[in-house]
Amino acid sequence: PSYQLPSRNADYQRAVNVYPEIIESGTGKEGQAAYFKSSEGLKLLFELGQGPIRLIHFDGLENDDGSYFQANRVFVVSGSKVFRLTWNGVDGWDTLELGDLDTSEGPVSAASLSIDYGVTVFVDGSDENYVYHKTTTTTETFETFTSAGYSPVARATQVIWLDGYLVFIVKDTNQFYVNEWNSLTVPASNFASAEGSPDNILAVISNNRDLWLLNERSVEIFANTGNADFPFERMQGGFIENGCLSAFSVAKIDGIVFWLGRNSNGQGVVYAAQGANHQRISTHAIERKIATFQNVENARAYTYQIGGHSFYLINFEETTFVYDLSTKMWHERMFTNDGELERHRGETLVFFPDFGHHIVGDYENAKLYYLDSETYADDDAPLTRMRVFPHVSNGLKNIFVERLQLDMETGVGLDGAITNQGYDPQVMMRFSDDGGHTWSNEMWVSAGKIGEYKKRCIWRRLGRSRDRIFEIKMTDPVKCTWLSCEIDLKGGVS
Repeated sequence: PSYQLPSRNADYQRAVNVYPEIIESGTGKEGQAAYFKSSEGLKLLFELGQGPIRLIHFDGLENDDGSYFQANRVFVVSGSKVFRLTWNGVDGWDTLELGDLDTSEGPVSAASLSIDYGVTVFVDGSDENYVYHKTTTTTETFETFTSAGYSPVARATQVIWLDGYLVFIVKDTNQFYVNEWNSLTVPASNFASAEGSPDNILAVISNNRDLWLLNERSVEIFANTGNADFPFERMQGGFIENGCLSAFSVAKIDGIVFWLGRNSNGQGVVYAAQGANHQRISTHAIERKIATFQNVENARAYTYQIGGHSFYLINFEETTFVYDLSTKMWHERMFTNDGELERHRGETLVFFPDFGHHIVGDYENAKLYYLDSETYADDDAPLTRMRVFPHVSNGLKNIFVERLQLDMETGVGLDGAITNQGYDPQVMMRFSDDGGHTWSNEMWVSAGKIGEYKKRCIWRRLGRSRDRIFEIKMTDPVKCTWLSCEIDLKGGVS
């Protein structure tokens, strides 16, 4: 995994845009337990509105027979504009601009109900709520709650749908509001409070039909008891004394809820919970990095599953960390901007089940992308795959490095003109002899033109060191699979 300690001399491992995948057969090449594979690239879908992309929401609701209700409709908020996208079943997406929100930046939350041909409610922290309503197969409207004849929940920052109820949370309060069942009417008296701790609610999420309220210093779990006066009551034992630092760091996958936490003693730990049983999943290295970041309360996260891996991805202004549930390891997702690594472009994600695509929206501009495992670039920018190794040391005695060989899938060059990037893909290696503070010159070898499957990636006569860290990197837009790395050493004297 990535594990960068403040003291690079102790450990300075990085896995950037690559992650380990376990070889489940147990009979991998030379008995290897795992290998590194490339993370997904960004394939441009199109630009929509002025940006940034604040929300992508899929309104598919599961019917009793397991099918999806209106499964081809996606809503996108770009800047202040709200768009409706539908897959035309032939060659792409049809888009319709629906209307405007009162705000043009910051996260937006949405929830869908299976009323008529579909209702979706949007909240953005303003004094209004917004509703999309398709009343017939051809008639659809987008308007404020007030225009539609309903009373909005003022300053609602998040909304979810659960068991026929819309649940709204209100900024800077410990209150949450609930509508009348399967309607848009929210009576002013229809609210409850999270009272287990004297703090405000930051986020709401449903998990296994339970209602989770994530507060500043605690988490409370409610269940729908069917009470005629108010449907939700806090569960016995449904209280966690570790709260939430960032409202939009909350996400769920595989029945597990994740969030960036804080409590009365400190902050900056990532938690995962099944029921009230929660555990710390961040490492000291991750937590040390988070402690140096600015505006961590604005961190934003999402989850997705691809190729059997379930990921929790959390974006900060400075970087993006990803937790892989299959290995319980962290890696980094980074965008390459003029040779410099910065946080990943994806701010919000939705999975579209009709053809298995993950759609992500850019945090800074109006671009929508497919998150695609067969794309080896980030739009028109290189996809930097990088691994920084553990220290190679022997009691600080001299070691002589005769050879370093990277075992990888070679012969993956692209067809086309010899001048095209990727025609003869290259792998870079450099090393540090002072704990990662300074580095050698970059040394490049070929990963094999198309069909050169027996190509070997070898660096020879690499000198001596008492403590060495190696780094390998690949930016060509080709498949990147790293199997193992072998080093030939000779021992020396102190």
